[in-house]
Amino acid sequence: MKNLIGFITAGVLGGLIVLAGVFYMMPQMATVTAPQATYAQKVNNKINVKKGTVAAPLDFKAAAKKAMPVVVHISATESASASKKRRNNNRNSDPFGQFFGGDSFGPRGGSGSGVIFSNDGYIVTNNHVIEGADQVEVTLTDNRQFNATIVGTDPSSDMAVLKIEGGNLPTLKFADSDQAEIGEWVLAVGNPFDLTSTVTAGIISAKGRSIDLIQDSKRLESFIQTDAAVNPGNSGGALVDATGRLLGINTAIATNTGTFSGYSFAIPVNLMRKIVGDIIETGSYQRAYLGINIKDMDSELAEELGVNFTQGVVVDGLIDGGAAQYAGLLPNDVITKVDEIKIKNVPELQEVVGSAKVGDTIKLTVTRKGKTKVIPVRLKKG
Repeated sequence: MKNLIGFITAGVLGGLIVLAGVFYMMPQMATVTAPQATYAQKVNNKINVKKGTVAAPLDFKAAAKKAMPVVVHISATESASASKKRRNNNRNSDPFGQFFGGDSFGPRGGSGSGVIFSNDGYIVTNNHVIEGADQVEVTLTDNRQFNATIVGTDPSSDMAVLKIEGGNLPTLKFADSDQAEIGEWVLAVGNPFDLTSTVTAGIISAKGRSIDLIQDSKRLESFIQTDAAVNPGNSGGALVDATGRLLGINTAIATNTGTFSGYSFAIPVNLMRKIVGDIIETGSYQRAYLGINIKDMDSELAEELGVNFTQGVVVDGLIDGGAAQYAGLLPNDVITKVDEIKIKNVPELQEVVGSAKVGDTIKLTVTRKGKTKVIPVRLKKG
């Protein structure tokens, strides 16, 4: 009995000691956990916080509010006379096309999106949105409608510029697409399936993508890849960052069904600005060239050239009289940087050079026989 009483007494005393410890520790626990909760809230409010990058908010209301008025609906149609002329031209080049479905009967038409480039009425869109059309109508988000003229197009980059007679139109600030990073939040704004002013969100999945989309021998593809939902009708619309700055022009989707299957592609704004500026100023894109044949670096080439890295662009050949030949580049030089921009593949090199002006001098960092050289190159028109 004495032993039982002793056990009970010890248990009660132990419980009292534990309770006392809990009450003693509670204020200290509150002091420790409060800063952790505050820190988590800060992290949730600012994602990918880094100097030079965009801090994403918890929602995108402000960014969407900025972007939606700048994105327009485009209706492009082919007049009866233009349709007849096209069919005659096709018949002359393919006399059997009319019997085997090689030609379309009657005027063609389609719709897409565009972005107001300047407040005096210049609008940027994709070439494939208005290709073949001679009647283009633009509808703003406030339902005002304008007949647009086609200022110029560039099939090699799938860009086109329109002009409407309007003033004080809303525009967006431009982001720096070279500084955009994989994992950053983005919004796609456009008119999918003619559903006007549609906004979707995603992240940048990759940069410098070439998907062999553009059917042109001099195609220029270096897309920003995102997982923001884009569908037919989004073409020519805006890709914006989390603060509502224009980051690119939505152009294509990767799909086996014709609708969004997970990835979409946008022309970077830095490249777009150069192309559009040239079209507005001269009527066509004044593209700068290095004058080289190039290919992507890989492990096999790295072993063959005796270098210890596998990313870059290999000079496969030089064009006689080209800028690179004049500057002293040689076959098997490996280009790893343009000015301060690292180059990992062919699309990235094409984008950087394509964003430069004819006559600009760029500095190429190359590896030649294991040694690094910096070679200035004055760009020429192709």
